[in-house]
Amino acid sequence: MSSAKITPTASVLSSTIKNLGFGLHLPSYTVLPSNFKQRYGCSQRRLCIMAKSLASNPLEVCAKASVTIPNKLGDCPFCQRVLMTMEEKQLPYDLKLVDLGNKPEWFLKINSEGKVPVVKLDENWVADSDVITQSLEEKYPDPPLKTPAEKASIGSKIFSTFIGFLKSKDSSDGTEQALLNELSSFNDHIKENGPFINGKEISAADLSLGPKLHHMEIALGHYKNWSVPDTLPFVKSYMQSVFSRDSFVKTRALKEDVIAGWRPKVMG
Repeated sequence: MSSAKITPTASVLSSTIKNLGFGLHLPSYTVLPSNFKQRYGCSQRRLCIMAKSLASNPLEVCAKASVTIPNKLGDCPFCQRVLMTMEEKQLPYDLKLVDLGNKPEWFLKINSEGKVPVVKLDENWVADSDVITQSLEEKYPDPPLKTPAEKASIGSKIFSTFIGFLKSKDSSDGTEQALLNELSSFNDHIKENGPFINGKEISAADLSLGPKLHHMEIALGHYKNWSVPDTLPFVKSYMQSVFSRDSFVKTRALKEDVIAGWRPKVMG
């Protein structure tokens, strides 16, 4: 296992505390948003109490380790979804990388199924990216990332159709067209509602779909020499909008890991 304390981009907390005159000494890696006080509407004393709590108790996250480079994040899109959520909410976290090919005993004790991601919330280890991101939204509601129910499933079939096409050995079996149909529908939605699924602001649905599109782009490009056609410009612009965000750049998988991760499905 390797572990690293991660600091989302924001203003340095220690300088904020120093300016308030409370003389608290916090780890230098811990930061909070520059508008933390205004965002939570708390007094200076309350601000210090909340800040110290977050600084001393970053969220513990278990995620897949890279199989190509030591001490790097692996290629799990569900792990990236959770990490992007934390980054967007600017929550400090302690990242524990797990070798899924040789799962350590300590990891199996906290999660007998041996799956990632897993996050420790209120002293309980929580699995499943759906459950984790919903819990984070409830516990840390600002900034709000919840996607309205009527838009939450937009683009949700792209990942499964991508996998079907990737695994296909028959160019005439319709799997490519199935993927193109889903991408076309998504292109139309973004054209009318973009730049993100819920409009101007990024939301939970984007944080789920973005990592999957990253896998689609790399895996299909490598194994089938395929890319999103120019006839779907809004899919392309959407991918660029998500892929360029700090939360994505900081948590994205290495190309080599994505290629290695999909190899068994392609060759199997």
